[in-house]
Parts: sequence; C-alpha cells; structure tokens
Amino acid sequence: MLTYIARRVLLMIPTLIGIMLVSFIIIQFAPGGPVERIIAQVTGQGTNATDRFSGGSGADIANSLQNQRAASNDPITSKYRGAQGLDPEFIKQLEKQFGFDKPPLERFGKMMWDYARFDFGRSYFRDINVVDLILEKMPVSISLGLWMTLISYAISIPLGIAKAVRDGSRFDVWTSSVIVVGYAIPSFLFAILLIVLFAGGTFLDWFPLRGLTSDNWSQLSLFGKVVDYAWHMALPLTALAISAFATTTLLTKNSFLDEIRKQYVQTARMKGLTENQVLYRHVFRNAMLLLIAGFPGAFIGAFFSGALLIETIFSLDGLGLLGFESIVNRDYAVVFANLYIFSLLGLVVALISDVSYMWVDPRIDFETREV
Repeated sequence: MLTYIARRVLLMIPTLIGIMLVSFIIIQFAPGGPVERIIAQVTGQGTNATDRFSGGSGADIANSLQNQRAASNDPITSKYRGAQGLDPEFIKQLEKQFGFDKPPLERFGKMMWDYARFDFGRSYFRDINVVDLILEKMPVSISLGLWMTLISYAISIPLGIAKAVRDGSRFDVWTSSVIVVGYAIPSFLFAILLIVLFAGGTFLDWFPLRGLTSDNWSQLSLFGKVVDYAWHMALPLTALAISAFATTTLLTKNSFLDEIRKQYVQTARMKGLTENQVLYRHVFRNAMLLLIAGFPGAFIGAFFSGALLIETIFSLDGLGLLGFESIVNRDYAVVFANLYIFSLLGLVVALISDVSYMWVDPRIDFETREV
C-alpha cells in the first residue's frame, strides 16, 4: 500500500510538469500578452488600464508609458504591435516587470521552482498576491461545487437504486425520460428561466439575484445566516444540478443491475435474506465502487463545469469568473497559478479515490497493482 502511494506521488511530478509545460508552450505562441495589452490600453486601443487595474504594477507602468508617449512622437520600430512612438527603455521596463526579458526556458524553470515552494507571486494587474486572490474567490466556488456534488449524489444514488430494483417498470421509464430531458437543458438557459420566474423577472420575486449573502449578513443570528445562505444558493444550485443527475443516476442503476444478476445474490436470497438485506448488505458495497471512483472527479469538475456562466448570471465572484477574466486580461500569473493548484489538487484527489477502493473493498491489493 505504502509502496503504491509512493509510486503515485513520484508520478505526480512529471505529470504536473508536463501539464504546465504544454500550457506554457501554448501561451508562447498565443497572440497578445500582458505587454501588448498595456500598450493597447495606452495607445487607446483598449480600455484604460488604470481604470480596470488601479493599484497594480501594470497600472503604474501604464501611467509612466502614457506620460512618456505624450512627450515622444518619434516613430520607433518595435516587435510589439502598436508600440510605435513609445520609448524603447520603457518597453524594456515593461518586459522586465512581467518577466519577459528572460528566455522562455529560464522563465519556465523559475516559475516551476517558485511553484514548487508555493510561491505564486503577485497578479500582473491587481495589487494583491495570487494566493490571496484565489482564496478570496474560493468560498463561492467551494459553495457551488461542494453543494452541487452532495445534492447530486444524495438524489442520484437512491434514485438509481430505485430504478434498478424496478427495472423496466413504468417508474423506470418516466424517470429516465425526466433525467434525459434535464440533461439536455443547458444550465445557463435554465438559470435565466429561474431568474425570469422567481428572481424579480416577469413573474415572482422570491429569491435574490446576486451574491452569496445579504448586506445585513453580520447582523443575522446563526439560524438567520443559514437561511440567508440557503436562500441565495437555491437558484444557482438548481441551475447547476438540473443536468447533473443523469450520469450518476444511470451509472448507479447499471452498477446495481450488474451486481443483482450475479450468482452470490441468488445464493444470499436462497439463505433466506430479505431483499433489503441482500441489496444493502451485499450488493451496495460492490456496486458503489464505480461511484466512489467517480466522486473525486465529479467534485473537482463541479468547480468548472458550467460554473463560469452561472457565476456571471448570478453575479457570483468565484474562481470560474476569475479564471476567465485572467485569460482575457492576459494575467498569466493568475492563469498559471490556477492551473498548477487545481492540477495538483486533481492528482491528489485521484490518489485518494484509488485508496478509497481499499476502504470499500479490502480485497483490492495495491501492492500488486500496476500504476
């Protein structure tokens, strides 16, 4: 067991480096970048940098570049589009500020060395450490991801078991129809429908439209905070969960059907055990192996699947919206930090998932399993 865990941990290192290297290479060939963005904003081709990123290092340099451009009208050739008329010394200062004055291989090596020590630096355009910025947005994504996964499993597993026991019945047919229809509905369209119906749109005004809590959150009692939090989360979670039941429900049903048809189930019935004893004492443990394996992936995926649009629609400032804005704004410090943290988290959770197999079924031997 320990040998297997050690091998998996060692395998995480080249896997993580490979993920970061591929992403880094793609970024090198992608058009635009933080330098080009600042230049575009200074030359009037984009939004004002100091309005969007006040207080950040990019804004400070943008101010200097604006002043320098006002004092210089000489056409100067530059490798950056739109940089004509800007002092080359300030362009070099801008490159140094963002770390682009070094060769790509050196920049990648330094980035990985810093990330190995969990030093993610500061955001290019916001006056804040990347870790603090991620932690600031984390509660929203954790709330959405955790509750959506738990609610999905809490409904899908009992429903899947009921469908397996009643396989082919009218209940099985109409619940399958409902699940397929729900899976086909895009979460963001359903979110808009919920807003129109229940959040002050054309019809009712029962639920809030934005945020995780009310403005008077600090003044509420403990029970009041719980109610207020559930009140704000009701519509976003409903929108996310509408299509989250299909896979888990059908996987649960098929797993139980496969186990119910095995010989040991017939033997247990011949011994006089009731259907509930057979189902939950024998079938349940074996059928749940696939679901346990899929839980970590579903939990991690819940942070990203549809979260961006839901966060935007309901004005929830979470990691999905942060990642999207960072890519648009070429804030590579935040982009790569997000990628590194969640890639590492995904690898660790995958290992936990494998170890969970042994907890459910001690017959699994990791010592003889190939990585």
